[in-house]
Amino acid sequence: MPKPLIGISTYLDSSVRWGVWHLPAALLPAGYHRLVQRAGGLAAMLPPDDPAEAEATVARLDGVVISGGPDVEPARYGAQPHPRTGPPARERDAWELALIEAALAAGKPLLGICRGMQLLNVALGGTLVQHLPEEVGHDGHCTEPGVFARHDVKPVPGTLLDRVLPETVAVPTYHHQSVDRLGRGLIACGFAEDGTPEAVELPDADGFVLAVQWHPEAGEDLRVMEALVAAARQVPTAEAP
Repeated sequence: MPKPLIGISTYLDSSVRWGVWHLPAALLPAGYHRLVQRAGGLAAMLPPDDPAEAEATVARLDGVVISGGPDVEPARYGAQPHPRTGPPARERDAWELALIEAALAAGKPLLGICRGMQLLNVALGGTLVQHLPEEVGHDGHCTEPGVFARHDVKPVPGTLLDRVLPETVAVPTYHHQSVDRLGRGLIACGFAEDGTPEAVELPDADGFVLAVQWHPEAGEDLRVMEALVAAARQVPTAEAP
């Protein structure tokens, strides 16, 4: 059986340097594609594109990963920016929202990671907490710039996450925002000890839809990605036009 093709959304960055070059680049931490490969899939990078191309793009894939990255623009969920909210990445927001909508419409397996979880929630009408330390009273979800923290996540019994991770797990984490009001149809299926939702799923979706607030690509536990790849194996392979 061919390995399923998993598309992963990427950054578009104008400040990248390599060798003698300083050019705009589509980039993604290598942990993402390596995690897909280790879980048994083929990885394809999906840099920002015309949102009108999202449906055709998703049709060629067996599964979609919305990766971590910058804060979602608050205007997307009807809020004013918090002083600690980062600058908008409007091109990426538009592209990834279109990918999410296309994946949901096509019933393609979908996994959100960190920002990907927040964007899935926004795509379905939910809202975000813009600076989590003010809500929980500590910075344990993001202790210092550029360094992953770790904390426990407990799955909710009977959920998809519980089937994938049937025990409390310590996860790599790096986020200062989180889900606030849940989007349409979503349920919280995993929580940190302080009550922060750390995973959401869409139980009534036509297929696999799961998002986690932590960064599995920064750890050694393959199970979340293996679950996506397993679901993607069940998707009929689309023929190229």
